[in-house]
Amino acid sequence: MANQLIKKVMSKKDKRPQKFYTLVRSSGNNVPFTESDENFLWDVYTFAREAHRGQLRKSGEPYFEHPYQTARVLAEMNMDSVTIACGLLHDVIEDTALRYEDIKVKFGNEVAKLVEGVTKISGIRFRNRQEEQADNFRKMLLSVAEDIRVLIIKLADRTHNMQTLDSLPPVKRRRIAIETRDVYAPLAHRLGMFKLKSILEDLVLKNIDPEAYKFLQKKVKEKRSGREKYIKTFTVPLTKALQEVGVKAKISGRPKHFYSIYKKMKTRNKPFEEIYDLLAIRVIVPTKEDCYTVLGIVHDLFTPVMDRFKDYVASHKANYYQSIHTTVYGQGGKIVEIQIRTDEMDEIAEEGIAAHWRYKEGRTRPDEVDKYVKWLRDLIDVLRNESADPKDFMDTLKIDLFKDEIFVFTPKGDLIRLAKGATPVDFAFEVHTAVGYHCIGSKVDGKMVPLNTELKSGESVEIITSENQRPSYAWLKFVKTSKAVGAIKRYIRKTQFEESVRLGKEILDKENRRNKRLTFFKTVQKSIAEFGYDDIDKFYGAVGSGLITVPGIYSKLFPQDKKEVDEKDSDSLFLEKARRSIKGIKVHGIKNLMVNFAKCCNPIPGDQIIGFVSRGRGIIVHKSDCSNISALLKENERLLDVDWDVDKKQQFLAQVKVMGQERKNFLKDITEVISTTNTNIISIDGSVDDTIIFISLVLQVGNLNHLNRVMVKLQSIQGIISVERK
Repeated sequence: MANQLIKKVMSKKDKRPQKFYTLVRSSGNNVPFTESDENFLWDVYTFAREAHRGQLRKSGEPYFEHPYQTARVLAEMNMDSVTIACGLLHDVIEDTALRYEDIKVKFGNEVAKLVEGVTKISGIRFRNRQEEQADNFRKMLLSVAEDIRVLIIKLADRTHNMQTLDSLPPVKRRRIAIETRDVYAPLAHRLGMFKLKSILEDLVLKNIDPEAYKFLQKKVKEKRSGREKYIKTFTVPLTKALQEVGVKAKISGRPKHFYSIYKKMKTRNKPFEEIYDLLAIRVIVPTKEDCYTVLGIVHDLFTPVMDRFKDYVASHKANYYQSIHTTVYGQGGKIVEIQIRTDEMDEIAEEGIAAHWRYKEGRTRPDEVDKYVKWLRDLIDVLRNESADPKDFMDTLKIDLFKDEIFVFTPKGDLIRLAKGATPVDFAFEVHTAVGYHCIGSKVDGKMVPLNTELKSGESVEIITSENQRPSYAWLKFVKTSKAVGAIKRYIRKTQFEESVRLGKEILDKENRRNKRLTFFKTVQKSIAEFGYDDIDKFYGAVGSGLITVPGIYSKLFPQDKKEVDEKDSDSLFLEKARRSIKGIKVHGIKNLMVNFAKCCNPIPGDQIIGFVSRGRGIIVHKSDCSNISALLKENERLLDVDWDVDKKQQFLAQVKVMGQERKNFLKDITEVISTTNTNIISIDGSVDDTIIFISLVLQVGNLNHLNRVMVKLQSIQGIISVERK
């Protein structure tokens, strides 16, 4: 269907109508478009018109009128031909059979990318009216748009939509107006586009409070003649004084837009007359030095109002706005606001700039070169300059706003701000600590993804939880947010403490049974203060973690039995008593010691390993890269070099966790794949949560290579999300 549409468009040989030339000549730029620009725009015009043929807006007018008017807004902003073309095409991907590749083939990669960008951010909905959410939404729009022109096209699109809300139901009109007030008008302000911001805000007022809009419209019209007369009176002495010092200046009244008056009436709780009597005048001069000359003359002629002076020339605003603001008492005691700026500053203030580096957080170089200048002012000049390097021009347009942040949606539509590189686990902890603790799986835009997947701005994230799930030490390897790291570490510390308490009780109980003639356990429990503890669990934990040893207890509480313990109950005695013959490990060449394999990492032949002399449990063998080894390094004297000493026929147990999308025959496929690797399955345990199946396998393998072959085979099964060795 798309190919037929393209052929139909290309076969059109219409003469260029007046409407097209109205668009081309809407540009406020003094330099007209070249013949090449006009031919390009005509191709786009006919293409878009044909693509939308037969489509109607809610008002009943042809749909093409909307992209046409969007393009006109862009032309009036002095935008380049490519951006105007994208205004004509901005709804083609979303509302017709045409796709990105069709536009790319017809008009090139640049145009296709811009149209795709507008389509992408148009699909993101603002669904929460809280102020913080609105700010996050604006930031997300900035971060998603790779080219600043995407945002300009979207603002032009919103401007025309706001101008044609009359055909929509009142509830929808209000919703769109509030969204414009909270998101798009502030976005225009952030980009320095004050003219467009004022237009949007007046349209917002017209739709959310039409009575106030009509009232202000009438009042401003009634006051216009008196206002213009006073401005002439005010400017006469100022003009004369400037001529005397040789400063060429353009002085004009600066009309306030309706929304600005309305907002001041609301916040200051004052009637229209008191607000509108604050007259505004703008003085435009050639140089920065002239700005301060004018300021001095104004303050000589008129009495300044205290605390109403701002110098944004010496220190511009974040969006690069520059101007001197002062307020004075004019003739008759009327208050007059004055803005003083150069032509260049005025152009920046009205048309805006793409000064992205000002909005980023976390810059590493304070002297970073400000590469991005006010592109709306320079855009046409660059395009008209035949010597300009197209690559340099495109580089100037590229932005990387908020490179250290991403913005993602919850299933309810709330926005969550996260660090760049954040994963579903970070998201889960940001939503709520309990969600993070029980996070077992995640969906991004409706699709299951691993928990270590990097999230991107604009994605919708859903967390799958299970009461049986607990935080994993392995999560610390990929989480990015401090909240997630802190919560995981707190949980691990708590778990380790509980394990130490349990082990401490067990060690003391064993010693109590061994030495029946002493009331060992009771005496120890009553005497914990002698070891500096006032909490019995903390004391048990100290014993379990090795901070307090059994010989140390005897030395303090049972000194008469110290010799016996030294001889019979050292660590070596514990090892000797519980010694059993386990083949497979040798320590410094010695075989048949009491050896256990750590449950946290389950080493098997082929793994690099290290031994740890435990208190009461013999030598515990860990993988060298086990996450728990870092905690054991504090006790270097208890670490041992160990080696594998296995027979080729000897088998080891390895536990593998499989997560996948639940479907028929899923378990059957797993067992069949494992059987092809000549591997014995010792046990299978599974559970289903929503549409996700979790399977724990205990396999009998000969070595690491054997296990890796099995895991690779499992990963090839349809619906598998992850295969991890536990």
